[in-house]
Amino acid sequence: MSLFRTKDLATMVAASHAQHGLKKVLGPFDLILMGIGAIVGTGIFVLTGTGALTAGPALTISFVIAALACGFAALCYAEFASSVPVAGSIYTYSYATMGELVAWMIGWDLMLEYGLASSAVSVGWSGYFQSLIGGFGVHLPAALSAAPGAIPGVHTWFNLPAFLVMLVLTALLSFGVRESARLNNVMVGLKIGVVLLFILVGVRHVQPVNWQPFTPFGYSGVFSAAALVFFAFIGFDAVTSAAEEVKQPARDLPIGIIGSLAVCAVLYVTVSAIMTGIVPYQKFLGVDHPVSLALQYAGENWVAGFVDLGAILGMTTVILVMTYGQTRIVFAMSRDGLLPKKLSSVHSSLGTPFFATWIVGILFGLVAAVVPLNVLTELINIGTLAAFSLISVAVIILRKTRPDLPRAFRCPAVPLVPLLAIAFCITLTVFLQATTWIAFLVWLAIGLVVYFTYARQRSLLN
Repeated sequence: MSLFRTKDLATMVAASHAQHGLKKVLGPFDLILMGIGAIVGTGIFVLTGTGALTAGPALTISFVIAALACGFAALCYAEFASSVPVAGSIYTYSYATMGELVAWMIGWDLMLEYGLASSAVSVGWSGYFQSLIGGFGVHLPAALSAAPGAIPGVHTWFNLPAFLVMLVLTALLSFGVRESARLNNVMVGLKIGVVLLFILVGVRHVQPVNWQPFTPFGYSGVFSAAALVFFAFIGFDAVTSAAEEVKQPARDLPIGIIGSLAVCAVLYVTVSAIMTGIVPYQKFLGVDHPVSLALQYAGENWVAGFVDLGAILGMTTVILVMTYGQTRIVFAMSRDGLLPKKLSSVHSSLGTPFFATWIVGILFGLVAAVVPLNVLTELINIGTLAAFSLISVAVIILRKTRPDLPRAFRCPAVPLVPLLAIAFCITLTVFLQATTWIAFLVWLAIGLVVYFTYARQRSLLN
């Protein structure tokens, strides 16, 4: 039964205020923009084209389905975040409800999700950046432009821009979360402005005939696209990783989680409707910049240039927030003794997990530099769906085991809403490729080996 030993909630909260605690500097506005910063990026600027090829104009329904799956899970996250304002997100919540083994496995899963997400977006950022500087006649040597094997017929060895952007943002995170939040807020404001500009300009060029037929691939295509564009919503859960750095977590965390998800869902549905209304969905084949393509198709080339700039800003904030979330997961697991203690050390003057931040940044910067994008994205969605399912189970368990726990925010209609979240997540996993399942199970098997050979004996609860 030691495998399922749980941490006492009061002890967890007290530990967050002890000498290893982080500085409380974030408010609700910071959290909403942090969530938007993590969500609006690759999903809206890249995946909308791939999703249109899978679902056709019905991509709007795919986004609604993905948003509902995330929305039900977000309500569960909000209850936990308001009740247990401790760094670590679903890892911490699982430790308090389902035990150490489950917490370790979901923490291991989150390390994969956040780390590969930041690496994958870094690769996308590199592509847009090289396209931007190419417009000024500046071109990197082919060997430093992409990971090995990423471009057929071209000898590439190292994606230098992807590696460098990870190091720059890691440096920013290591020097203070307040400074990181301020930069994130500015960049989020700019990229939301770019998205709104696309909506205002693009809506005048919509041709309703392009929406016919609305579901050319049936509802199988709609759900397949939903499983794909689910990646677009990944990131709102990173808000919960900031729990120990929020001034009033019981009030502000639910606002940040639900507010950021609601804003992004509206933007995604609106952009996908306008985009497929301007351009017949078949024309997105092989296109990695579908939003700017739609504007070029409409003859609005000057706006398309702004969209490309917005894509770079959008991806920058995603990398920033996902790397931030990853460092806080590592910090929490290290503080519990499941990872080396050095990873939970806090810099005496900066108030950040300095060592853990640089380890994460360098490691996944190297991953971005040497691993092709298609390999990186295979595992991200299934890892997130597993995490969302577990948070929903944890809410039901905690309602039964700790009905007395103070809850500033209560998930409505428990157990119905958590069960709906689980049902949506499981449904979407059915539409993922078999190779994704195999790779995910291999990663979990490696996690079990690490737990039984290292983490279990060194756990503070041991």
